[in-house]
This record gives sequence, C-alpha cells and structure tokens, in this order.
Amino acid sequence: MGFIKPNLPTSIQLYLTASYPCSYLPGQRARSLVAAPSHLITQQTYPSLIESGFRRSGTFTYRPHCDQCQACMPIRVDIAHFHPSRGQRRSLKRFAHLSTYKKPLAWNDEHYALYRQYQAVRHSGSEMDSDDKSQYMDFLLTSQVSSYLIEFRDKKQLVMVALVDELPTGLSAVYTFFDPAISGLGTYSILWQIHYCQQNQLDWLYLGYWIEQSRKMSYKTQFAPYQLFSHGQWIVPPA
Repeated sequence: MGFIKPNLPTSIQLYLTASYPCSYLPGQRARSLVAAPSHLITQQTYPSLIESGFRRSGTFTYRPHCDQCQACMPIRVDIAHFHPSRGQRRSLKRFAHLSTYKKPLAWNDEHYALYRQYQAVRHSGSEMDSDDKSQYMDFLLTSQVSSYLIEFRDKKQLVMVALVDELPTGLSAVYTFFDPAISGLGTYSILWQIHYCQQNQLDWLYLGYWIEQSRKMSYKTQFAPYQLFSHGQWIVPPA
C-alpha cells in the first residue's frame, strides 16, 4: 500500500506493528501503521490522519499497511451527491419513529447490556464477544477527539447506540451496536449519520475500511457515491 505521510507535527511518529493474523481474510497476515504517541492524537491532529486513511479505536490510531496485501480500502460517502436508493428510503420510513439522543462518552449500564447482547449474537466466539467492562470502556469510551454517542430509542426502549467522531469536514462512524433481533438497524444508523452530515453541511461520512472479498463489509458500497483511498489519494472508483 502506497503511503504519503500526513501533515503532522514532528512530535507524532508513525511505526509499523509486527505481523498478526488478519481478522477479515483467512490465512492472511496483517500489519498496521500506527500514529504515536497516542496522547498527541487530538482534535487538531486527527483530521489530517483521517484524510490519509487512518482510523481510531480507542486511543489507538492506525491504518492497514500489510506486506503482500492491499485489500483494505478506506471508504467515505460523498454527502453532497448522495441520494438514497428505494430500499434505503424504505429504511428511513420504517425507523422514522425512533428518537435520537446525543450523549457524552460515559459509562451506562443499559448501553453495556445492549453491547453484550449484540456481541453474543453477531460475534459469538470472537474476542469482542468476551469483552469485559474495562475492554468496553477502552474501546468505546476513550477518546481524545470530538466524540459522542447517539442513542436510538423506540419510545423508552434502547435499540441502538452509535459512536461517532466529528471532524471539521465530516463524521467518522467508529462503531455501532444494536438489538440483533431487529433487522435493518445498521443501515438506518448510516442513513441517519448521512442526514446529520447534510443538515450540518459536512462533506464526508467515513465508514472505516472496505474489503471487496469480505461479505461482512459489502454493505458499505451501497451508500453511493463513495470514494476509496488508494496510493495516497481519495479516488472515485470506476463504474
């Protein structure tokens, strides 16, 4: 994967991790390019990293940088030109009754219970399925940038929580968990975030990484038009 160093203070360094088993492609080894030290990744420096294809997990800011594979592609939705498909319009109508509440990154027993329920069904047997309270807090409630939680409620019932980072030009969708018994909530969460960007005149919704060979990530290209980060720049993929 080609790399152009972001415009960062010299105090922030980039280093490569050792290889580890890829979480998405069986039999593959992965490496990450990591920005450090983590305490210097702030609201002032993070936008430049996002623009260069990086992503945040807790205070760990990284980008895939594998030796033999370039399958992970940073992806972002072009907000100004987005128009929902027929199916997406049905999703907006179906969940229009949900109430949303903006919340700070703080411990909430109800959130954690929903997170554990989601992991038990969607990621049974994975490392995330065994996350304890400390791991949950490190992953979702630790940030040095402008981050918050969005609650989605059906009357009083909590059905979904989305963690987002707000940047000068867009939102980064960090993680979403929801009631696994209700289909379609994940799609609605992205549509809601797109609408938020439209209302607040933000240009992009960053959806993390897309891998063409991964069925779990296929939903990301349904939010068109989108751009992919390749060889140091954001490009519009060929039709």
